[in-house]
Amino acid sequence: MNQEIKSSSANSERPTGAASGWLVVSLIILLGFVGISLVVTSIVTEVPLYFVLGLPCILGGVFFACGLFTLQPNTAAVLILFGAYKGTVRESGFLWRNPFMKKEKVSLRARNLNGDKLKVNDLRGNPIEIAAVVVWRVEDTAQASFDVDDYDQYVSVQSESAVRHLANTYAYDRGEGNEVTLRSSTETVNEALREELEERLSKAGVSVEEARLTHLAYSPEIAQVMLRRQQAEAIVDARTKIVQGAVGMVEQALHEIGKRGVVELDDERKASMVSNLLVVLCGESEVHPVVNTGTLYS
Repeated sequence: MNQEIKSSSANSERPTGAASGWLVVSLIILLGFVGISLVVTSIVTEVPLYFVLGLPCILGGVFFACGLFTLQPNTAAVLILFGAYKGTVRESGFLWRNPFMKKEKVSLRARNLNGDKLKVNDLRGNPIEIAAVVVWRVEDTAQASFDVDDYDQYVSVQSESAVRHLANTYAYDRGEGNEVTLRSSTETVNEALREELEERLSKAGVSVEEARLTHLAYSPEIAQVMLRRQQAEAIVDARTKIVQGAVGMVEQALHEIGKRGVVELDDERKASMVSNLLVVLCGESEVHPVVNTGTLYS
């Protein structure tokens, strides 16, 4: 019979408050003053009863002092009493809670994770180098403290895993049609990375504010080959546009000549004119035309 393995339920943050530390300090000072006065009186009068009454006051002041703590803005304190979670204090200032409670401070500030350069394969199997920066903060202190062992390391490992998965999902460039690629669709890729990280890190009570690629390049062993390929593609694209433009200009020139009746051209002269115009418009170097001073057919 198969046994179902039940995963532990995720913890959820429970907000709680804390007493003002200054009020407790006033009580501590009062207890200390009364306790010391009774002890001194016991020594002077040699009456043990005063000492018996004064010592608990002093110990009580020390006990209450152990419950004092401070919280800076954007910092929370997770309260644990004998292993049980009792809530989270988000109020900043000088505070007091039960001295028996363990107070684990968790920063709520935004943090940057500047990932290392990773060598991975893109969708088409080309080796590339990729790196990303992630801006994150702790959203749920209970999940961050109890659902993962070390949320800082968890963020680092999951971010690296998400970047690797992203690189395997998209091609570096040369997308077909409207295909999303790492190089040409930066905003779409960054948003996809942020959404994946949000899903992965939500288990640790962490929210992702921003995620974007900071480095993207072919690996050194194929960089030169890919550069030559890109240069060849750029030349082909440029030539294609030049030819398309030249053909359009030649077509327009023939149409205007025929429309206005400037000169009557037979098919042979039209072919010659088209050839000459294409040479002029598509040539890389400057063209030096030869002027015909005779008749059109000489």
